[in-house]
Amino acid sequence: MKKLLLNILLITGIGLISVSCDRNLDEVNVDESRISEPVASKLLSPIQYNMSAVNYMRANDFTFDIMQVSLDFPNEGNSLSRYYLTENTGAGFWNNSYKWLMQINDMKKAAIRDNDVNYQAIAMVLNAWVYSNLTDTYGDVPFSEASKLDEAVSQPKFDRQKDIYVKLLDDLKAANSLFVTTKMLSGPDLFYKAESDANGIVNWKKFCNSLSLRLLTRILKKNGEVNVHERIQEIINNPTTFPIFQSNAETAKLNITGVAPLLPPIARPQDFTTGRAASAFFVETLKANNDPRMSMFFGQAKDLATNANIGYKGAPSGYTYGTVFTYQPSNMNQNLAKAPLNILIYPYAELQFTLSELAFKGIIQGSAQTYYENGVKATIEQWGSTMPTTYFTNPSVAYNGTLERIMLQKYVALFFVDQQQWFEKRRTGFPVLPNNGGLLNNGNLPSRLMYPPNPKVLNTVNYQTAVQQMGGDDINIKTWWSL
Repeated sequence: MKKLLLNILLITGIGLISVSCDRNLDEVNVDESRISEPVASKLLSPIQYNMSAVNYMRANDFTFDIMQVSLDFPNEGNSLSRYYLTENTGAGFWNNSYKWLMQINDMKKAAIRDNDVNYQAIAMVLNAWVYSNLTDTYGDVPFSEASKLDEAVSQPKFDRQKDIYVKLLDDLKAANSLFVTTKMLSGPDLFYKAESDANGIVNWKKFCNSLSLRLLTRILKKNGEVNVHERIQEIINNPTTFPIFQSNAETAKLNITGVAPLLPPIARPQDFTTGRAASAFFVETLKANNDPRMSMFFGQAKDLATNANIGYKGAPSGYTYGTVFTYQPSNMNQNLAKAPLNILIYPYAELQFTLSELAFKGIIQGSAQTYYENGVKATIEQWGSTMPTTYFTNPSVAYNGTLERIMLQKYVALFFVDQQQWFEKRRTGFPVLPNNGGLLNNGNLPSRLMYPPNPKVLNTVNYQTAVQQMGGDDINIKTWWSL
């Protein structure tokens, strides 16, 4: 698999660490990666860069394979694109997330100490962003007692997903009320340049409330158990108090310039395409749309007999063992791994498809078709392409009044956005991915990842409690919001 440029090492908040006998305990218990007296303004940029890079690699190494964007090729063994997962499939994601959650916690404490409400609010938004991805990946995870080594908590309990969601949503609402939009930040901000852009804090506030809508939509099935519809309507019906994204310019993203320290997460672009092919499902979806980004995303396939280009043609994910290919499939375009590039954190297009679904279901007012078409247009334009004027005359992309159509185009919009394609497929069942004959796990898309080795070994009692309360630790156990 492709390697992360960053040399990020493990989890200081999730377990005990064995140490040499000739070091005293005071030495051992100092996390040397942390500043003894942290300043919030110095912590923000490293958190933004590193967690963005982690999520970029998560899309590249995991989501692409499991959601039929690309696949290892050629391959007839156990592979992620065939739904072969192990306890190590998400180990790096777990470890890196908890490493940077500790830094976010330090940032929040420093902001409170210095009475800087904007950094406090930003820390709460970042915390919700990272933790929501963690719990959506695993289910119950360490939360309320995590990142508390300073308080001698080395083996935190695993909180239930419902409790995590309720707290994150409350935190986002509180963060929205904290932002002071007339005050700039005192240090660099890689998402919105809020140290120099007068709209920077306003955009953070929009990110905050748009993130609330992502989380609330994820738990739509739990309306009644949680006041989901009421919270959604509160945001949508009060845009002055709860502003949300209004254009691609407000998308939460990180611009990788290629100038240190803003280097691409993949050090060598050739590693992005080595041993890989584009998946037939993703290629054919974009072909049916007459998507103007085909050459931006893929190279052309070649006939093996003549070496002639034969257009865009992927390989079927989970193809039947023994399949003979007469062509070299399209591959991903290496330029997707080269600077300059944008790492998408939360695109405006995603929000538009969310609003389309909410309008389609009658939860909010407005035209589901208008939101849908806004999302399709934004999806194309966020990559620098031009929206064809006749795009919606194509029956494959025209709004047809179904949730399946909304979610198929949302799937396209979530290209390269951490694990969001997988989360949304698990939530809605869309898009419908083909079983090409070689999928494992009885052809069933995994519902979660198994917990990685570290919490099993270093936090055994709490791990076992979590497994019992979830009903098991395997890839087919459904998380709370999908039950």
